[in-house]
Amino acid sequence: MTEFVSLSVDEGVGTIRIDRPPMNALNRQIQGELLEVADEAATRADVRAVVVYGGEKTFAAGADVKEMASMSYADMTLVARKLSAGLGAISTIPKPTVAAVTGFALGGGLEVVLGADRRIAGDNVKLGFPEILLGIFPGGGGTQRAARLIGPARTKDLIYTGRLVKADEALAIGLVDEVVPADEVYTRAVAWATQFTAGPALAYAAAKAAIDNGLDTDLRTGLDIESALFAGVFATDDAKAGTASFVENGPGKATFTGR
Repeated sequence: MTEFVSLSVDEGVGTIRIDRPPMNALNRQIQGELLEVADEAATRADVRAVVVYGGEKTFAAGADVKEMASMSYADMTLVARKLSAGLGAISTIPKPTVAAVTGFALGGGLEVVLGADRRIAGDNVKLGFPEILLGIFPGGGGTQRAARLIGPARTKDLIYTGRLVKADEALAIGLVDEVVPADEVYTRAVAWATQFTAGPALAYAAAKAAIDNGLDTDLRTGLDIESALFAGVFATDDAKAGTASFVENGPGKATFTGR
């Protein structure tokens, strides 16, 4: 039973909710709970798409600094990989995922956001990696995921300066994909996720794996990954139903079961 991270499901959309007032500081317990809940979302058949949300006021204001302040090099070497896994847990869900971001998403909070397939932000957001002001740097996936998303130069600027980015700049540099009024963030994220709840779940998972795994390697290897996954989807019921429906009735009329 988790204390600060929960999963609720409504008509195929699972909401992973981080709830540790007042600022959702991501301590080691939450990092573990994110892993647990992400695994649940990944394996539950009634979850077809996922929203990760920190609430109306703020997404997450980073890792729990008080918890880290007394840690030595030896201490951190024992938990650094677990920290990275916990803050990156959303990226392991083989389903469409979207982060609904309000208020602050800083440090570890931004790293959680970067693990989603899409980022919908409120017009009140402030995003950034302020770790450098503590004499450290992002260690939960930020250096890698941000660099792949917005490029190394922009990532270095954010990490070196520790500055905070508001909604308009975040949209301009591609750190978020959409900006809406703050009170519409969750509704908009659910609407985005809902379009996939009746879709071919295994094809979504394969497409996601092809993109994510391909980014980690060279083009030739990426194309081989794509080919293997593409061939694999032809073993699914949805591929048979989808292609047959297209031939008989035209595009967009297939009924998928997610199998």
